[in-house]
Amino acid sequence: MAVIGVLRRTRPHARARRIVIGKEHHVDGLRIMVASVQQTLHEAGAEVDPPTTIATAAIAVRNPLAGRGRVDDLGELEALGRDAAALLVERALGTLASVGLSPADVRGYGKGAIVGTDGDREHTAAVLHPRFGAPVRAAIGGGTDIIPGTKKVAGPGAAITMPIGNKDDRWVFDDMDAIDIAITDAPRPDEIVIALALSAGGRPNARVKKPS
Repeated sequence: MAVIGVLRRTRPHARARRIVIGKEHHVDGLRIMVASVQQTLHEAGAEVDPPTTIATAAIAVRNPLAGRGRVDDLGELEALGRDAAALLVERALGTLASVGLSPADVRGYGKGAIVGTDGDREHTAAVLHPRFGAPVRAAIGGGTDIIPGTKKVAGPGAAITMPIGNKDDRWVFDDMDAIDIAITDAPRPDEIVIALALSAGGRPNARVKKPS
């Protein structure tokens, strides 16, 4: 796996300013951003031609509701999900472009979030579900099916497995896959790790068929 870019903030979250990425996308409290692309050229001794490709992008960001116990109004996290998705899809598409692929090549997608231990599992749902999907679909030019996702509460270095499904039909077997993401020192207790995966080409040498 080749790591394309890493951005780190060293200042405490309480003093973090708004970080602007590119011309438009910004996320408040952003500390770390990673993006990578994985291509499979051989599987089980057989060549994969063309290679299958999965791009991932993830951020560690301050959780504005950390340490506040149960909070019923999660609108702030829903807005964070929208802003994070716009940034993540931009970075994931950039990694695909580095290997010659465009938004039109994207067949599948997935998402995941890990909330730190001062947060609430429901915080990940607020980030991932109400407003996350629209920026992703706009950037890749469509996607009529759900973006499958996973969520958990965990500490720094925790991995999460993101399921991947076809963007237009979840029952396309060839695009059913998964990929792991982890950031070594995140999430800290007052953070959330938010991640996106985009796939092109499905599973390596996929050949499982629906029952006849």
